[in-house]
Amino acid sequence: MRRLSVILFVLLCVSRQGYAQSSLDTTDEQKTVDIEEVTVTAPRIDREVVPAQVLAGVELQRLSVVSVADAIRYFSGVQIKDYGGIGGLKTVNIRSLGTQQVGVFYDGVQLGNAQNGQIDLARFSMDNMEAISIYNGQKSHIFQSARDFASAGAVYMQSRRPEFSGKKRDNLRLALKGGSFGTVNPSVLWEHRFNDKLDAQVGAEYMYTTGKYRFRYRKQDGYDTTAIRRNGDVRALRVEGGLFGRLRKGDWRAKLYYYDSERGYPGAVVREEPGKFKHEDRQWDRNFFAQGSLRQYFGCYNLMVNAKYAYDWLHYRSDPRLDVTTMYVDNRYTQQEAYVSVANEFTIFPWWRASLSGDFQFNTLDADLVDFVYPSRYSILTAAATAFEFRRFRAQASLLHTYIHDETRRVVAAADRNKWTPTIIATYKPFTRVDLSLRAFYKRIFRLPTLNDLYYTFIGNVDLAPESSTQYNVGAVYSKNFRGWFRRLEVQVDGYFNQVDDKIIAMPTSNQFRWTMLNLGYVEVRGVDTSVQTGFRFGSVDLHARLNYTCQKAQDFTDPSDPWYGGQIPYIPWHSGSAIVGASWHGWDANYSFIYTGERYESRANTPENHAQPWYTHDMSLSKTIPLKKSELRISAEVNNIFNQQYEVVRCYPMPGTNFRIKIGWAL
Repeated sequence: MRRLSVILFVLLCVSRQGYAQSSLDTTDEQKTVDIEEVTVTAPRIDREVVPAQVLAGVELQRLSVVSVADAIRYFSGVQIKDYGGIGGLKTVNIRSLGTQQVGVFYDGVQLGNAQNGQIDLARFSMDNMEAISIYNGQKSHIFQSARDFASAGAVYMQSRRPEFSGKKRDNLRLALKGGSFGTVNPSVLWEHRFNDKLDAQVGAEYMYTTGKYRFRYRKQDGYDTTAIRRNGDVRALRVEGGLFGRLRKGDWRAKLYYYDSERGYPGAVVREEPGKFKHEDRQWDRNFFAQGSLRQYFGCYNLMVNAKYAYDWLHYRSDPRLDVTTMYVDNRYTQQEAYVSVANEFTIFPWWRASLSGDFQFNTLDADLVDFVYPSRYSILTAAATAFEFRRFRAQASLLHTYIHDETRRVVAAADRNKWTPTIIATYKPFTRVDLSLRAFYKRIFRLPTLNDLYYTFIGNVDLAPESSTQYNVGAVYSKNFRGWFRRLEVQVDGYFNQVDDKIIAMPTSNQFRWTMLNLGYVEVRGVDTSVQTGFRFGSVDLHARLNYTCQKAQDFTDPSDPWYGGQIPYIPWHSGSAIVGASWHGWDANYSFIYTGERYESRANTPENHAQPWYTHDMSLSKTIPLKKSELRISAEVNNIFNQQYEVVRCYPMPGTNFRIKIGWAL
């Protein structure tokens, strides 16, 4: 329809040009008018069937965040585990289903970690990020890889795609950030247009921070003390390159990613004797992947192909001479992953589509451990899906088949896994003139124990059961645009009930690299997520607000004879929420954000000793965009944790107090 509109517009312009020429020229001379190619683009408006939350564009830029993990904290129903501020590990948990049940995708391809199933979100910077999305269940699109169907929840990170204005062929972005904890963070991004079919992008970023900050806490004998958080230094280099191609009826992209870091892992703070242990644990990471994606449209048939190769090297060292609570570790681990996916979509009728996708993935894990079994894993996923779209009713159904085969040395590998898991999604719009949608979904999914869970030397258990989850969700979305000073209102409310069998809880031991895997057996999660977005305009001042709230009860119902039967599972608050309020005026942007995490327990033993008090932070930022002759300068100042709240996301891992950052960005 859009293409037809453009053709009619061009024909109309030509006919008007011909009419004007005939009325003004009295000669018989014919003239030729050359019309340059015109590309018409517009954002696609598509109401998600499943609960989805998105931070994109200007709204994402305004937040006082450094990494993806910081931005995700502003979504409802999400818990971020942060082990020690800047240098600590950061993982995401959606609706209490566990970190390993969350798929993390970068530019449409899933990031993998077969070793422990955890993706450190601190590795991904915001400088080149276009959008971050959270989906419960799965994306409400059937034209996707089988991996997209295979998670209980998903985080999608979309990097910036080159855009050029007019006849411009090069973009250059330079940025420098600095602030508390000795932080220095320069970055550069260059984009080039070779022709109308091919664009290129190269970006690099370096970050250094000492990670030292003061914190205050109450000692066991009852008085407060102040200490300095140490061994949180980070040196990290990230380099990315990409090619973006346009086809006659499709597009393709290819990306290279390299990350090299050395960091200290600040350990747990011992309250009885602060400063006794220096926690000199160190970790070196080298992560590389090359991935590509191709989409081609053939009318009633569409094709998408994804491929990836990843190489991850990790060196971890801890020394009991510096911390007597830990054992000596000086090991190196290497992971390799090869992945290919083919997705097919068929339009049977305008209101009926179907898809079939298949993924193959191969993982290996090597380590210099004694008696290591060198496991490898073959994964084959096949998904069949269908979608029905009518004027007021939409429905989707999918069936995923998962086959897992492991091979090892020295020991018998875990048994093959062969399982079918379904999903049903529906939305209904009861009124024609009111933008109200009712939605619901059911999803059954499972995740296999990681290679560490099964085969780690002296710790792994090949008989460990997979973790299965069943999700039920019912919700509503209402939105309305207004003409006066009150411009827009959108409200999302979703109630959910999750059942998790053989749930595995990962708890850190004496250091962050070795964990104790606790199988709770059976867990029920009940909750309500609420999100409100509004927009206002007063003359030349634009105001916007975003409010999120979650009420959640996650209980362990494994053993009725257990004294903690029915207790809240660790680190899941009953109440949590966030608020973002911003204003824009003549190139000035001001932003205020607030995050609240309510009371919770730090152990499955719901006792007063394990009770954690609520914590909250207030952040503010102010930025100014200055147009120059052929470039643009943007200066930002941020103050985080304004009231110096002393808090811990994870017990004995204190977080930073008041801190600041200044950023200067120059776009040419």
